[in-house]
Amino acid sequence: MADIFAKHLPPLARAMTEAGPRPFYRPMAAAGDGEVLVDGVRVVMTACNDYLGLSGDPRVRAAAARALDRYGTSCSGSRLVCGTLPLHEELEGRLAAFLGREAAIVTTTGFQANLALTPLFGRGDLVFSDMANHASMVDAIRLGAAEKRLYRHSDMADLERQLTAADPGAAKVIVTDGLFSMEGDLCRLPELTVLAGHHGARLVVDGAHDIGLLGAHGRGVAEHFGLPDAVDLYTGTLSKCFGSVGGVLAGPADVIGYLRYSARPVIFTASMPPATVAAALAALDIIETEPERRTRVFDLARQLEAGLRALGFDTGDAGESVTPIVPVHIGDAELCGRMWKEVLDEGVFTHAVVAPAVPMGRALIRLSLQATHTDDHIARILDAFAAAGHRLGLRDREAVGAR
Repeated sequence: MADIFAKHLPPLARAMTEAGPRPFYRPMAAAGDGEVLVDGVRVVMTACNDYLGLSGDPRVRAAAARALDRYGTSCSGSRLVCGTLPLHEELEGRLAAFLGREAAIVTTTGFQANLALTPLFGRGDLVFSDMANHASMVDAIRLGAAEKRLYRHSDMADLERQLTAADPGAAKVIVTDGLFSMEGDLCRLPELTVLAGHHGARLVVDGAHDIGLLGAHGRGVAEHFGLPDAVDLYTGTLSKCFGSVGGVLAGPADVIGYLRYSARPVIFTASMPPATVAAALAALDIIETEPERRTRVFDLARQLEAGLRALGFDTGDAGESVTPIVPVHIGDAELCGRMWKEVLDEGVFTHAVVAPAVPMGRALIRLSLQATHTDDHIARILDAFAAAGHRLGLRDREAVGAR
């Protein structure tokens, strides 16, 4: 008889854990200011998404400590029953105002914010999803009853063809990441807005990586493109720019009200702990008053991307939209793992991205920068890639550019 426990690691994961480099589940200790301790060695951290460097900010930590002292470690209940504190309602009101939306609701994780969309995806509805959307959005669509239509990444012609061929009477929604997390490219919001309007579709944007970062005031991809009213419903996370953990949905008051009482990830899970809510509130204060953090991290990203290209590495087609996520395309997964280890040996911790996070044959090293990184950090990262690339024969464009 078959045994449901008879599962085995995929070959790639096994190769990276048993014999090869170990890029995943590495324990580390915080060192602060863009650095961490790995196996007791201080290295530059370029794998986390603390873009504004707020998770270790003294003001954010102090706010979390005060909430911990006042409310304890947990609400020990769902928002629906006994897990709502004044802090939760304050954060929801602040986030709704920040994003220019009527209402917002916070969830315990960013993943749950997307899963909370499921009640909107009903039988007979059509969901058009970018193929590069985050796994949490993919799972939300799977859990819903709507019919899923995938369009090629940022391919507006493909999306238009599918919208045109769809049942004109069906309720439609287009879902997309605002800032795509693997390669750091932006969604094509102006074109998406036109297509959504022409075909009567709602537009849902996952702003996990752009809320707090993009736009003159950090309000995300819609502000970046000068289209503040383009997005019908935002989802997002508080674990990136907000230096905390949790998620948010923001949109029309009636839609948010509906989700409060129908979204299982909201009503059947314990609420955000008090300390994480307070940390997010303190981070929002800083986001609203210190725009220089955003300016700084984008300046660093441009330095890094230009430096890597000068070394012969393939950083994709960012064009003028260089973001704090800078990819280095390697192609082969095994070679990507070796590159990750060589760069770590040079004192830089990166993120090795292999299938299924990216398609087979499209493995890459993902670098994400923080406002607390320094010019010296950028120099150390470039030196590390130069040395590692030389040892692996990846310093010429033909070797690196096989995608």
